[in-house]
Amino acid sequence: MKNQPTNKKHSPNRLLHETSPYLLQHAYNPVDWYPWGDEALQKAKEENKPILLSIGYAACHWCHVMEHESFENEQVAAYMNEHFVNIKVDREERPDIDQIYMDVVTALTGAGGWPLNCFLTPDALPFYGGTYFPPQPMYNRPSWPQILQWIIKLYQSERTKVEEQAQQLTYHTATHDKNFFASSVIVVDYSEAVEQTSIDELFNKLHPHFDTEDGGFGGAPKFPNTQSIAFLLRYHYLTGNETAAQHAFLSLDKMIDGGIFDHIGGGFARYTVDKKWLVPHFEKMLYDNALLVQLLAEAYQLTGNERYKETIEQTLVFIDRDMSSPEGGFYSSYDADSEGEEGKFYVWDKSEVAQILGEEAALFCQFYDITEQGNWEHKNILQRLEKLDTFAQKNNLSVDELNDFLAKSKQKLFAVREQRIKPGLDDKIILSWNVLMISAYAKAYEALGTEAYKQRAEQALTFLLEKFKTEEGIDVFSLHHTYKADKAKFPAFLDDYAFLIEALLNVYQINFQPNLLDLAESYTEHVLNYFKDPEQPSFYYTAIGQKDVIVRKKEFYDSATPSGNATMGHNLLHLGLILDKETYTKQAVELFKSMEESVKKHPTFFARWANGLLRLAYPPYEIAIIGAEMEKMAQEVNKLFLPHKVLMGSESSTEQYPLLTERFEEGKTLLYVCQNYACQMPVETVAEAKMLLGFETNNEM
Repeated sequence: MKNQPTNKKHSPNRLLHETSPYLLQHAYNPVDWYPWGDEALQKAKEENKPILLSIGYAACHWCHVMEHESFENEQVAAYMNEHFVNIKVDREERPDIDQIYMDVVTALTGAGGWPLNCFLTPDALPFYGGTYFPPQPMYNRPSWPQILQWIIKLYQSERTKVEEQAQQLTYHTATHDKNFFASSVIVVDYSEAVEQTSIDELFNKLHPHFDTEDGGFGGAPKFPNTQSIAFLLRYHYLTGNETAAQHAFLSLDKMIDGGIFDHIGGGFARYTVDKKWLVPHFEKMLYDNALLVQLLAEAYQLTGNERYKETIEQTLVFIDRDMSSPEGGFYSSYDADSEGEEGKFYVWDKSEVAQILGEEAALFCQFYDITEQGNWEHKNILQRLEKLDTFAQKNNLSVDELNDFLAKSKQKLFAVREQRIKPGLDDKIILSWNVLMISAYAKAYEALGTEAYKQRAEQALTFLLEKFKTEEGIDVFSLHHTYKADKAKFPAFLDDYAFLIEALLNVYQINFQPNLLDLAESYTEHVLNYFKDPEQPSFYYTAIGQKDVIVRKKEFYDSATPSGNATMGHNLLHLGLILDKETYTKQAVELFKSMEESVKKHPTFFARWANGLLRLAYPPYEIAIIGAEMEKMAQEVNKLFLPHKVLMGSESSTEQYPLLTERFEEGKTLLYVCQNYACQMPVETVAEAKMLLGFETNNEM
């Protein structure tokens, strides 16, 4: 993806003044594109024209294909310009708009995806839509010109039918989320909110979806599904269920071995088109890498498996090298395509590898499945077919010797690959994705103790809190959603605030700066004031008062990123404990209980919710460390796998937080282990604390 348009045969359209790399790609299309806004919407009303809304994102392969086939075609563009008001939206800038019209297309066709093309009345109400349409009829799809002509005929000759369908589809998208959310719940005590047998029921419902051969869930295409794997790790820890652990580790190991992981440059692709994790859709998204680093950090805490540590390190090298802004934030994504060809940057011919590595190529090719015929479209995607120790033994090498050989070989290949034309970078900075990555760095620091990870999390957090402020917001805690070219845009959404609060809590647990807790509480109050449904414990995706969307939606699914509603539930539980705020805890319990039946029916869609129910059934440890050696002891505690733990630290007693009140003793550093505000006698070593936490009996792997 290009940050500036390259096809300049035509005069620019209005997208030339946008900052989104995706919109800039279309700035020289012959289509008279408008950005979403009053100008386009008013034009549709004044001219009584239908709106053609086209939504995509910069790393979207089929978006590029449809642009080249149709939106760069002068004849097609002329028809679009004559009959429609054409609006382009970057779904990453405006996920609120994308959600509304994606619901419509999914309801109409049974599936969604991008590019998303939706046809609207002049009032922006949807009446028809689809995803990719080819230039000629194929794939059992009508052509794009056929669709355009049919829509205009329908709009002009059957306007009443169009208006009726638009009303029905708008009603559907405004109400369908209610199918998942219980209208009323019985409010119970936090400690009795969810029965442990209900969690067993959840696991039993998830189990049939296991791919026990290749890991993950279901067949192709295959996504990382990090929240479901996180549930398995936690469930194993809390219940001792070995099947859960085995599938979690199988899934992680297969991903690390497969083509979804970039063995040369680090980082993960978005998903694979096959069930064996070999052939990725080569785009790399910030959020996937953030969520996978968080998951791998937990897996490393639980197992001490060096492969998980190495994969964290390699992924964060990729993030630091290729996805980090000089100002401190993180870029959004890398395209799947380079030079107009999907995956070209990442794949290899065996002859090329032989030329680079010389006599050492044979061993390297054997390890990474590089052959003359290739394993994908006559090219090779690197994958590992054998365990390191097994392969080393077969080739009369020690594991250290093999590791050293592979590392040096990969460095040589990396140097050559860096000379290739890279996939395009979408360099806008998205608040929600950035704070997910901040949490990833914080979790990596917990697990590995690498000081640079802590510093990177703090640096990025400082940058975001400064650059994403807005003077035009509802209150002083209003934020923007995106930032690029020294300009922040669009009001922040629920996910932005929910993931930010989570990141503030995660960074606090590694640096113990109390101002982070103050900010987490303030942003939580902002969400409660401006996003919460006054009649239910759930939250809207957009803040009160936003006027440029046709409905105010709620989102409960885990999609590419976890549910903002579920994440707010976790945040409220965490802050409820820290601040001793019963209102927060009650709100969270009601929120999770309202979703319990839906989670039981569809655990793979609601895995962040499942982890919340798990948290209610098995209340987490509350750990307080007070004294001069607090930071050193906290580092050791953070290396332990303690799901949902609440960790607080201070060098002296403080009255602001109940867990730290009246617990300081001069000359000592004391560690308190509590659960449900019932604390055991303090100890002075982490070894003693581990005994209180049960590590001497049932939690060693």
